[in-house]
Amino acid sequence: MSGLLALLIFLAFTSAATKPNAGLKTWGRFSKLPYPGDKAFLYDTFPGDFIWAVGTAAYQVEGAFEKDGKGLSIWDTFTRGGNRMATGDVGSDSYHNIHADIRAIRQLGVSHYRFSLSWSRIFPNGTRGSYNEIGTNYYRTLIKRLKEIRVQPVVTLYQWDLPNHLQQTLGGWTNPELVAIFRDYADFCFQTFGNDVKYWITIDNPFVVARHGYGTGVVAPGIKNDPDLPFRVGHNLLKAHAAAWHLYHRHYRPRQQGKLSMALASHWIKPSRTRLESLRECQCSLDHVLGWFARPLFTDGDYPPCMKARLGSRLPSFTPEEREQVKGTADFFALSHGAALSFQLINDSLKFGQHEDLDLRMLLYWVNAEYDKPPIFVVQSGWYVLGNTKTEDPKHMYYLKRFIAEALKSIIIDGVNVIGYTAWSLIDGFEWHREYGIRRGLYYVDFNTPDMKREPKTSATFYRNVIQRNGFPELPENRPAQGIFPCDFAWGVSANSIQVETTPSQFADLSVYLWNISNNGELMRLEGFSVPPVRRTPHCADYATIRQQVDEIRQVGVNHFHFSLNWSAVVPTGDVAHPNTTLLGYYRCFTHQLLQANITPVVTLWHHTRQRSSLPAPLDTANKWLNSEIPEAFADYARLCYRELGAHVKMWITLNEPNDDMVSYQEGHQMLLAHALAWRAYDLEFRRAQRGKVSLALHMDWVEPAFSFSREDVEPAKRVLDFRVGWFAEPIFGSGDYPLGMRSWLRQLNSLDLPVFNEGDRQLVKGTYDFFAISHFSTKLVTHAKEDSYTYTAMLEVQHMIDTTWIMSPRPVVPWGLRKALNWVREHYCDVPVYVMANGVQEDPAHFKDSLRVYYLYNYINEALKAYTLDGVNLKGYFAYALSDQRDPGFGMYGQVHEEVIIKASLSNYRNIIQHNGFPIQGAAPQQCPSMPQPCLGCHVLAKGPVVGFLTLVGSGVLITLGLIIYYTARRHKECY
Repeated sequence: MSGLLALLIFLAFTSAATKPNAGLKTWGRFSKLPYPGDKAFLYDTFPGDFIWAVGTAAYQVEGAFEKDGKGLSIWDTFTRGGNRMATGDVGSDSYHNIHADIRAIRQLGVSHYRFSLSWSRIFPNGTRGSYNEIGTNYYRTLIKRLKEIRVQPVVTLYQWDLPNHLQQTLGGWTNPELVAIFRDYADFCFQTFGNDVKYWITIDNPFVVARHGYGTGVVAPGIKNDPDLPFRVGHNLLKAHAAAWHLYHRHYRPRQQGKLSMALASHWIKPSRTRLESLRECQCSLDHVLGWFARPLFTDGDYPPCMKARLGSRLPSFTPEEREQVKGTADFFALSHGAALSFQLINDSLKFGQHEDLDLRMLLYWVNAEYDKPPIFVVQSGWYVLGNTKTEDPKHMYYLKRFIAEALKSIIIDGVNVIGYTAWSLIDGFEWHREYGIRRGLYYVDFNTPDMKREPKTSATFYRNVIQRNGFPELPENRPAQGIFPCDFAWGVSANSIQVETTPSQFADLSVYLWNISNNGELMRLEGFSVPPVRRTPHCADYATIRQQVDEIRQVGVNHFHFSLNWSAVVPTGDVAHPNTTLLGYYRCFTHQLLQANITPVVTLWHHTRQRSSLPAPLDTANKWLNSEIPEAFADYARLCYRELGAHVKMWITLNEPNDDMVSYQEGHQMLLAHALAWRAYDLEFRRAQRGKVSLALHMDWVEPAFSFSREDVEPAKRVLDFRVGWFAEPIFGSGDYPLGMRSWLRQLNSLDLPVFNEGDRQLVKGTYDFFAISHFSTKLVTHAKEDSYTYTAMLEVQHMIDTTWIMSPRPVVPWGLRKALNWVREHYCDVPVYVMANGVQEDPAHFKDSLRVYYLYNYINEALKAYTLDGVNLKGYFAYALSDQRDPGFGMYGQVHEEVIIKASLSNYRNIIQHNGFPIQGAAPQQCPSMPQPCLGCHVLAKGPVVGFLTLVGSGVLITLGLIIYYTARRHKECY
């Protein structure tokens, strides 16, 4: 698919007549980047002169809407009309809180602060004749205070709050007269503040002003019903910006040495299909939003051809003189990205059937390519949280992390000249058409307090740390480890089940064939002929499926193989006195053949699945595990398996992943008793003779606090681990009872659901393990702050979420989560031997070059090595999940097309890691391990019966002697002839 997309991009790009269509190559370029390596988080730093900024808009935060001579703006009147519920009359009251805002800015450590001037605070009726000295002094004071803390101002002349007088008397931006009026307003600002300002924004987000202020009516001044009016408004906005730019360039730049641009906002879009038409529609979508204003400024002074073709006479035209006046009037590309526009104010009509996305990195690349590599200053970026969110805003924090990380990749990997990043916004305020329903500030504002108290949110702490480190410098724990595992390390592969063949295929076909040796050597079946059925006892070698599966396992290079039995199939009636002997015989052969291949079988007695219970039919009643007979029945089933398979199986898992959140506490209690009885049975009745090990395997995805420095998030993470892992682990590996945190939390909720162990059961369960086995696949973040009801667990009072920088497939790929999970086991249960019994990732089965799985296995195993070598975890083995897509769809290292088995790339990569026993240091001496003993086919006979063994050896010697006599006799006779 990526190859086809790249070809389409090439065709589109080469056929483009004008240079601006260079942006078309963006989609093809990113489709060819290595996956998932390019999606992995980049640890690096920004250039030393990178601009770190934060911003606000006047109407959102200033308040004091009638204070000290300020005139009304269009937002002051717009918020009082229609069915709107709130106003920005007070906002965050920054007009009276300069000191609080300056303190917040200083705490963040930014180098620049972007703010907008309230036009109607300086010129109450919009023109110089209404000049307001007090309002102007507010901005003089603000700039002075910024200079005192060595923060540079980035000043926006117009951010949506046009003086209402200009709207009422002239029709606002619909009137070309505003071009000269705006130029005069800009002239005053340059003259008054210009000596202290090096970055100017003339107009913020003209797309929203034109389309939604004068088209849809969503924002002020709320005009609608004339579909062509937005294009006339956009035309006037461009000419007003150009007039201000030329004024500054001629009269102020030589002395003030500043730079000036227009802040342009954009979404991002991806093709819905890998067709040339879809790519052109993506380009056209960007042209209708960003290109509408960017092409006139950065290219040729005219609108994009796509807009002109689709809108025709609805789109105003520039005269040749106007084109020259508009073209080149931007000293840098001021880009706005995020919640002000994306997925908010872009309706489907502007997506042209394509898919909107939040990919800042691709947008930066597109701008770089489309507009001939301008310096790009991200002047607004961020996301939002709900209005009831207070200081804990991890969602906003992780979106910030994502956007900053994408900007870093854009610089380091893509070579885009990104010169700065502005987090939006400094403080909570009035959020335009969303009013106070959302919050975007890094600082929480309590709107109910007289002084509008500001408190830093988690996002502020995060942003401050990023600025202090100038990005994301690589830390020692982020670097791949070098080292090896011990010689006796268990390298394995897991499968939920194996393919079972109850009838040996070796003698199943009774047909007669003729070997056509004179032609192509094929076997030709003779119709009407068959051989009589063979009357013989089946042998293990008769099962073709066993040979095939063992050979596939052997090719992986592992020394262990983990699979599950099916309780309901082994004991269909539930009575162990009447087992399925054929199936047991097959399992016996399978485990025997594994041993012959030097592969240790690891067998699970019962594997929990949500789809089916796998309990024998008589026990699979409505009560299922709540049936009081089940623990003893499971122990009897375990005895049967130990007895029948124990000679070959030395590592047992009683229950695999019973700690599912769909399992009730009462069911879990029964499962714990069943495990304990099965373990005790082995310990008392079979261990002395078989010398094996028994435990259970727990599902243990890691749970990380969304904000690790916050106690409010650390506690929920501990709570989830108690309820998900400690629930089964603590009774067995710890105290013999459920975790104290689990009991106290449920007691606090007045819940009596958690059963109580009596003293006998406590002693029965406690200590029933030989090792600690976990299945680990992914990591989740948790926070105590409720944000999304779909991912909120009310009983535990935790909000589940993900880091938006993580690779997804479909669960997050977070290698360091495995290391943390292993350390949790060590911290709670000391030096217990630990096995990672299943670890794998789901990927499209059609991807035989399964690069995601290659990446996943390498990095997760590397984190396991860190846990072993650096943290002292007693790690004994690692099992990749899974062997084959046939049994575990999407997880296998073997794929299948029709009847052909395909070896995926991950298999050879995993085998290479196994062969090196980890990641040895380059140039180090090879690890010296004793060679593996080869299987002795007759040793078990000698061990069981010395006399029989002796007779067998004598008989073998006689046969060999007779064979030699016959051979030499025949040879002598042949020589005589």
